[in-house]
Amino acid sequence: MLANSPPFPLIIDYEQPIDPNQDITAEDEERITLALQHHDRMRRINLRLPAPSLQKLIKSLDDEFPTLEYLYIAPPTEHNTLLMLPALFEAPRLCLLILDHLSPPIRSPLLTTAIGLVTLILRWIHPSTYLHPNHLLQQISLLPLLETLEIGFCSPIPNREVESQLLHMPIITHVTLSHLLWFTFFGISAYLEALLPHVVAPFLKKLNVHFFNQLSFSVPHLLQFMMTTGSLGFSGLRFLFYHEAVVVFTVAQAGAGIGIEDFSMQVLCRHLDWQVSSVAQIFSALSPLFSMVEELNLDYRIHTLSSEEHNQADHTRWRELLGSFRSVKTLRVYDGLVEELSRSLQLDGEPPLGLLPELKELVYPAGSIGDKTFSSFVRERELVGHPVNLIFEVVPIDPGSHFFVSLAGGSYVYP
Repeated sequence: MLANSPPFPLIIDYEQPIDPNQDITAEDEERITLALQHHDRMRRINLRLPAPSLQKLIKSLDDEFPTLEYLYIAPPTEHNTLLMLPALFEAPRLCLLILDHLSPPIRSPLLTTAIGLVTLILRWIHPSTYLHPNHLLQQISLLPLLETLEIGFCSPIPNREVESQLLHMPIITHVTLSHLLWFTFFGISAYLEALLPHVVAPFLKKLNVHFFNQLSFSVPHLLQFMMTTGSLGFSGLRFLFYHEAVVVFTVAQAGAGIGIEDFSMQVLCRHLDWQVSSVAQIFSALSPLFSMVEELNLDYRIHTLSSEEHNQADHTRWRELLGSFRSVKTLRVYDGLVEELSRSLQLDGEPPLGLLPELKELVYPAGSIGDKTFSSFVRERELVGHPVNLIFEVVPIDPGSHFFVSLAGGSYVYP
């Protein structure tokens, strides 16, 4: 039928509907294979199938596809098969490329010829196909129209391995991405810190950073990168402590709604004390950027996988985290963190205005123990002429859902 049909553009849009591990039928596989043989008519390819099926189908891409504009290939789950695009695959008119759990086609004809690429998303890259920062920079330097860039690894690469790679092959490529609006990274801080000093994105509007669990974080280059990007704005921040991770993102002022509008950061770690330690280290380094934040929201979801010994966060770390926000006027605390915060706000030989000096409102759930445990903090503020209003609300923070990114994919965190 395809051989005798008019030369209209072809679109392949196939996603395994029910069982993500079940292969497609032989009939569907034959139809897709036949369609892919019409290289000059193919406009859009969207294949989200199990790895065994994809491994057979992507062999049909070993040619030039002169009219292809959209390519999205993604196994629905992790797999042990090393999937990669054919060596001769080219698509000079490609505008969007999304590859999940595939070997990145760096230095292949696909990316060296697709100079009009607007969206490049390479997610869940396996460590066996290590992507050196210099190779990545060399590739994206050939993509002057790039607006969306996402690079993500499926497991952490040890910092010492990254540092060893950089010693053997230093980064010599510098890139200015004048059209880049959205950048997302998923990996370890050492890799991002190696990459960012060589990237300029003056008009970036959205930045999403996802870190694996680490004992320590050093992000001076992330600070410098964000400071040279004038389009990011921070009026309010929300910390969501969840049993799989801690997520931080910008929110509209007055605590309305949830939205990853300008900036979000996620650290994959499970225990509350580790989560607080991680964000305390990161935001202490980034504090110059957040000096104007006036509303701080601390949200908490049940840490079902945490043992009791891990659910007590170090008060020093809490104070370090809160100390990164000197201009906060409203602090909203979700149920589950009230006792933690009240203990951390108690003075320990420090001046009353040493922490949150501009605070005017402290909002927490009605009926909690906050009216008693915050009393000493409120009294100390009154004594120095900086009163803090205690406000009781049934739900001090909008308990909406949030899309949580995990190693296997993504899922929603619900109220």
